[in-house]
Amino acid sequence: MHSATPASSTPTHTPAHPQHRLSAKKFVRHFLEMVVVMAVGMVALHPVWRVVLDSVGASGLMRNPYTGALIMATNMTAAMSAWMRFRGHRWRPIAEMGAAMYVPFLVLFVPMALGLIDEAALMLWGHVLMLPAMAAAMLLRPYEYAHC
Repeated sequence: MHSATPASSTPTHTPAHPQHRLSAKKFVRHFLEMVVVMAVGMVALHPVWRVVLDSVGASGLMRNPYTGALIMATNMTAAMSAWMRFRGHRWRPIAEMGAAMYVPFLVLFVPMALGLIDEAALMLWGHVLMLPAMAAAMLLRPYEYAHC
């Protein structure tokens, strides 16, 4: 009778967590994957928001710089979160990466409310600052991204 278990029960590959040498190439590749997925989410989900908001008579929310920025961050976060979950990430790093999408805009809301920057600067700098915020979230847990 054949056994359904392998001949040896000892693994040939040990878990990589503490001893794994971190790879800058994998880190950058994962970072770039998330940027691409975020852009896809931003483009793909924008029309959905437009249809939904138009249907309930709230299309002005898309034109408002504050809510428009939050909607855009939500589109990027939804796509990036789905991609991270697909890649096997835990919920905490996904939440941290999601925060990296919102925090730059939330911080910039203050100078915009004070009239120090305009809507164009909000959008530009919100997206620019998102990139180092994402890198910081990744550097909080480098081994989380080492397997990707």
